[in-house]
Amino acid sequence: MYASLYRALYRIRRLEEETARIYPTDRIKSPVHLSIGQEAVAVGVCATLQPQDVVFGTYRGHALYLAKGGSMKAMVAEMFGKVTGCARGKGGSMHLIAPEVGVMGTSAVVGTTIPNAVGYAYALRYRESDSLVVSFFGDGATEEGVFAESLNFAALKQLPILFVCENNQYAIHTHQARRQATTDICARVTAHGIPAERITNNDVLRLFERSQAITREIRAGHGPRFLEVMTYRWFEHVGPNKDFQLGYRSLEEAQPWIESDQVVRLANLVDRPVREQIEREVTEEVLDAFRFAEASPFPNATELDADVFKEEAACSLI
Repeated sequence: MYASLYRALYRIRRLEEETARIYPTDRIKSPVHLSIGQEAVAVGVCATLQPQDVVFGTYRGHALYLAKGGSMKAMVAEMFGKVTGCARGKGGSMHLIAPEVGVMGTSAVVGTTIPNAVGYAYALRYRESDSLVVSFFGDGATEEGVFAESLNFAALKQLPILFVCENNQYAIHTHQARRQATTDICARVTAHGIPAERITNNDVLRLFERSQAITREIRAGHGPRFLEVMTYRWFEHVGPNKDFQLGYRSLEEAQPWIESDQVVRLANLVDRPVREQIEREVTEEVLDAFRFAEASPFPNATELDADVFKEEAACSLI
């Protein structure tokens, strides 16, 4: 278990470190919201999911996309704006999708995939499927009206959905305490009749353990569940740099999170030969993904009109 979790964490970390290195060259054609520091949330939850389960995410979605099995090559090509990207080069870093592995999309607009996830869960319930949905979002999304509406509907219909709040405590540059009169998100959720709990310290092993138990409960028909995972992003809101000089947060605040880095923690739990092999394989995979993106072509002009509307076959009146 430790080795598989470490591989998942390390893949995300190395991919994003290389993204941060390449970004200033302008070869990446979209803004990037790095998940460095927050990898444990996606990894801990997705490691408990089955292939037929689906996830919806946010613009900070690199970790989620990779943890659920999205193609690294297709992701990097998408950031480069290449036609081999997962959205054919037209979505960029904030709009990753891989339906073949259950990544149903990420969005640049805060909170918008929450009702999408609830709608999908409603369809699963209607079809009597044993699959489930996981909706990932940030603490800022809990301030959107659609969050409360989605919780209410999910509870009312007892839908097979797990809501996961990645609480990194900041909505861009504003701390949660300056935006929310009541910062106890779990209390707001339980008021809707949904069991909720908080995972502290970005603990990937605790999150993995609880996600296993919670997803079993959801599959057994016990309705929606909610997890708030306390985490912290190390880099600026958007981009490859550190931003502690801006004054809205301090390096002293970040230091405990950096010291409890879950990538390092898991590395120390894996036998050295196994760990070194994982790191070699992942490093080559990352470099190969960037080589693939560099060599891929940009979309041609016909792509401007493609995938704008759903094409339907003409109906016969006879």
